[in-house]
Amino acid sequence: MNHEDVIVAEAARFADVLATADPHAQCPTCPEWNSADLLWHLTTVHRFWAAVLEQDLRTDEQAEAVESGEEQQPSAISAMLPERSAATETLVDQLRRLGDDQPRWTWWEPEQTVGFTRRMQVCEATMHRIDAELTARVDAGPIDDEVATLCLDHCVDVMWGWMPDWATWQAETVAELLAPDTGGRWLVEVGHWFGTGPESGREFDVPRAVRAGAGAAAPTVRVTAPVEQLARWAWRRQGEAEVTGDTAALDALLAQGIQ
Repeated sequence: MNHEDVIVAEAARFADVLATADPHAQCPTCPEWNSADLLWHLTTVHRFWAAVLEQDLRTDEQAEAVESGEEQQPSAISAMLPERSAATETLVDQLRRLGDDQPRWTWWEPEQTVGFTRRMQVCEATMHRIDAELTARVDAGPIDDEVATLCLDHCVDVMWGWMPDWATWQAETVAELLAPDTGGRWLVEVGHWFGTGPESGREFDVPRAVRAGAGAAAPTVRVTAPVEQLARWAWRRQGEAEVTGDTAALDALLAQGIQ
């Protein structure tokens, strides 16, 4: 896979769809956003990560400073389109310049590398392209099998797996995700993390999932679909999958959604 080519193609399709969409149309998969918000979101995401890479950011403070300096959303989609194009071009230029192992800040503490950002931005561009198509009520285009597999890996290993270092993790069940068309299989422990925030004093109880290790229990729930649909299902992009077994813990996890 050429990750940068995927980002370019997905972001271009994303922008082309939104260029003619009703700017006030609500995004069904990210209901807090309309078409204009969705377009501006990907624009600012690409601009932010391009800055992280180009400026060699390494700390939370540096990243927060860049984020706090982001300009306000323009009122017209026509004003956003050239900014989106420039932001994507800058991001891709940086990704093509840098190797996966080179250190850079990310929000995912276990992996502070360019490689993390490269994979994350493939997923982000792909899933938001589907958001754009769903918002504009046009047929969603396909996801390449390799890209869908990457998105599933990233969902299982990252998007479902975050928790603060002060929290306690408790697994409740094991889910098996199957993609018969590619032979892909993901075994996932599903449960929740909980605890008291040391700064806020707030009590948390949040669904979470992690890839199951050796010796994991037998799965009690199974999800089966072609890999493209399975990726859309996991990322909550209206994917169609057959789900059997005890779904309670999995339903709680999926209810969080992924923006």
